Amino acid sequence: MSSAFMNSSLYCAEQGVGSKTIVLLHGFGGCHEVWRDVAAALSPLARTLAYDLPGHGLSLDFPGAGPAKVAARAVLADPAVRAAKRIHLVGHSMGGAVAALMALIEPAKVASLTLLAPGGFGPEINAPLLRRYAAASDLTEILACLEAMSGHGSPPARHIADVLCDMRGRPGQVEKLIEVADAMTRDDRQGVIPRDQLDTLSMPVMAVWGSDDPVLPSTQADDLPPHFHVHHVLAAGHMLIEEAPDLVASIIQRNMNRRSRSARPKLAEAG
Repeated sequence: MSSAFMNSSLYCAEQGVGSKTIVLLHGFGGCHEVWRDVAAALSPLARTLAYDLPGHGLSLDFPGAGPAKVAARAVLADPAVRAAKRIHLVGHSMGGAVAALMALIEPAKVASLTLLAPGGFGPEINAPLLRRYAAASDLTEILACLEAMSGHGSPPARHIADVLCDMRGRPGQVEKLIEVADAMTRDDRQGVIPRDQLDTLSMPVMAVWGSDDPVLPSTQADDLPPHFHVHHVLAAGHMLIEEAPDLVASIIQRNMNRRSRSARPKLAEAG
C-alpha cells in the first residue's frame, strides 16, 4: 500500500502495512523522496510515514516553517502520527534534531529513536557548505553540493539530485531554503539541544555517524548520554540515507527491536 496526504500543508507519503509505524524525517534541503530505498526495505515490516518537513517540498507553505521545534510539533500533531499508539522515529541531520525534540516533547509516544548525523548535538556546523546547498538551484550545483557532503567514493545518487532539482523549481523554495539556512547557521554555529535534556530520554536511542562527515563532525557523538548507542560508519560522509540505505534500514530495524532501559553501555561499531 502506498498513499500520500496533507494536513494543514504538511505532506506525508505513507507506504507499507503493519502494526508498527516508522516516521522518517529528512535533513535540510531534502524531501520525503530521499527515503525511497530505505522505506522500500522497511515497508514489508511496518507502515512508514515519510514527511516533507515544513518549508520543504510539498510542505513549503507550512505556517512558521523554519525552526526545528515548529517541525516537531507539526509532525506530532499530524493525524497519521496521532493514530499510532507509539512510533519508531528516524531523523537525518536537521530531521534528527526534529526527531530528538519530538522525543523530548512526547517521550511516551516514541518507541525508539534512530538519529542519523543529527543536528543540534554540538555547535560545529559547516555553515558555508549548507548555505551553498540552500542556494543551489540547477542540477550541476546540486550534484556538486551532494558530492561535497558525501564521503569519498560515494558519488551522489542521480535520482535524488533530480528530485531535489524538481523541488527547488517550485516558486519560493530556494528563497525559503536560504532563509532557513541563514537562521540555522547564524554566526557559523548551530543551536544545541542541552545535554541534560537528552539524558532524560529512556527509549532505545541509536546515533549513527559517518566517520568522514564534512557537515557535522562525528566527534559530536563522543559525549552523548551513556545509554545512547553509537554506530560509526567508516568512510561515510553526511548523506547516510543515500550512501548506505541498506545499512540504515538494518540499523533502524535493530533499534526498533531493542528494549527501553534507563541506562545502557555505549556501543561503538564500524560498518
